[in-house]
Amino acid sequence: MEQMTLFGGLPTQPLAARLRPQTLEEFAGQSQLLGKGKVLRRLIESDQISSMIFWGPPGVGKTTLSRIIANQTKASFIDFSAVTSGIKEIRTVMQQAEDNRFYGMKTIVFVDEIHRFNKAQQDAFLPFVEKGSIILIGATTENPSFEINSALLSRCRVFVLQALKPEELVALLHRALELPQGFGNQQIRITEEMLSMIAVFSNGDARMALSTLEMVVLNGDLDEKGVLTVSAETLEQCTSKKSLLYDRLGEEHYNLISALHKSMRNSDPDASVYWLARMLEAGEDPLYVARRVVRFASEDVGLADSNALTVAVSAYQACHFIGMPECSVHLTEAVVYMSLAPKSNALYMAYENAKKDAVSQLAEPVPLVIRNAPTRLMKELEYGKGYQYAHDTEEKLTTMQCLPDSLSGREYYRPTEQGAEKEWKHRLEKMKEWKEQAAKQAGLDKR
Repeated sequence: MEQMTLFGGLPTQPLAARLRPQTLEEFAGQSQLLGKGKVLRRLIESDQISSMIFWGPPGVGKTTLSRIIANQTKASFIDFSAVTSGIKEIRTVMQQAEDNRFYGMKTIVFVDEIHRFNKAQQDAFLPFVEKGSIILIGATTENPSFEINSALLSRCRVFVLQALKPEELVALLHRALELPQGFGNQQIRITEEMLSMIAVFSNGDARMALSTLEMVVLNGDLDEKGVLTVSAETLEQCTSKKSLLYDRLGEEHYNLISALHKSMRNSDPDASVYWLARMLEAGEDPLYVARRVVRFASEDVGLADSNALTVAVSAYQACHFIGMPECSVHLTEAVVYMSLAPKSNALYMAYENAKKDAVSQLAEPVPLVIRNAPTRLMKELEYGKGYQYAHDTEEKLTTMQCLPDSLSGREYYRPTEQGAEKEWKHRLEKMKEWKEQAAKQAGLDKR
């Protein structure tokens, strides 16, 4: 006997399947490709589809777009799965496409999860794509540059589908609550804040957002009047998250990473670990946190402790290898190390100051003395003339000017007295002193 649903009647399709868009107007997100006048929209509306690859994370509409194309095209549309199909199935489909071509019909072959095909399976498509027997549309969550044969990839146009924005997901959730194929026939009370939390929790995945909404509705509290209320406790249980969920506009996401960064900068290991835990337990991607720690290692520690970068990169690699929850201890080690390390922003300031000059003087030519001269013409034009090879000197230093004339004498890197950077400062001062004395001596010798 089949189990009854909360509202009576037999179970139906999942909410995401019931709300699958049938037209471009119903499609959520990807305005950069499907907005009015955008290239992919024009191709679909004019039925001028060429071989292409849809690349993007799960739940962004790759398969849905293929279904919309199937509804709008005059071509024969064949749906193909890379999970269940082999060489034999490919050849059968290709023969069908050849027969269609004989009768003047186009054939569009959609391959879901095309990255799962091995080289031999992908090669089986190639001759048919080349001679126009089929128009291939592949969907993949993996980088096609690495997962799809270069010969096949060169004959396909790649369209990158992006994770949906929180506001796009919220609009999708509203649609699910309003349409009859969703929950439009029920009275449901759920706050805007909760919808925003579901959107952020779903991390750009429309299918996850709809599945989460369906779960919280099915677990909501139904009163005697037939009104269903979704409580904060229900949302918390269904997402396995507490109030750590980021807020509706994603501001809390940036607030927390800012709190972590500033706590490490302020050499407060306790606060740093706390904010780290807040982020990880809220479901933040550990690799995102690790990337920020890598940045911190050079921006706020730098040469005051050059080992900080090694620790940060090692933590990133550990996160990549084993993921959550095990990698939390590696991130803790890195965060505590950054908090206790001596601090210097000299490298950050050096680049920012150099960037201002670089942007304002992009046309500044490289001094001839430090240009390479691989050809005779370049040598005749005095490329590399007067170049001084530092290794030929006892001090491993020369007085050669490497900056453009307009920037001669400019100082970008100004080391501090913090940690090991104090030693670098002393070394830099000695080198500058030697160059000044050597330049003076060279001037006296010319006299």
